[in-house]
Amino acid sequence: MIPVETDDSEIIIRPATPADRAFVLGTTPRLAAFGPPHWRPAAEIVAGETRTLQAFFDGPPQGTALLIAAGADGGPLGFVYLQPGQDYFTRERHGHVGIIAITQSGEGKGIGHALMLAAERWARTNRYRRLTLNVFEANTRARKVYEHLGYEVEALGYVKILDAGDSAHRGI
Repeated sequence: MIPVETDDSEIIIRPATPADRAFVLGTTPRLAAFGPPHWRPAAEIVAGETRTLQAFFDGPPQGTALLIAAGADGGPLGFVYLQPGQDYFTRERHGHVGIIAITQSGEGKGIGHALMLAAERWARTNRYRRLTLNVFEANTRARKVYEHLGYEVEALGYVKILDAGDSAHRGI
């Protein structure tokens, strides 16, 4: 366990156990609450993240980790799911923050900050030189935390929803 001082009180960052499954899966609806694009249904986001987290609890993929932030009373306040990645350009292996979620009661108390510092320790322990993450463009609160910690935007992803019946826009 890793004690971490936050703005509000001390929290502990610890590896997830099977007993954390209900908390983690119960927190997934929060992942759609901050800035998804209008065309991305919340249910789609929650289903995708739930699938990944269920797979972790069923049998963690090699190299992954799930860390829980708990308050002084032991109650969970958030989690971060970490996984290996590979740089597209160099093919170098790196760490990736696949999912991070904070409970509503944990918001604004430094929980996300503490989880990101723990994620960086995980990456260093695994000898990764980089730690990456994705965030919805409109999630300004999280983006400020990441930028405060020294993360920089590397690439912006664009999506256009295509109407399969609209041949005029497909050049056909």
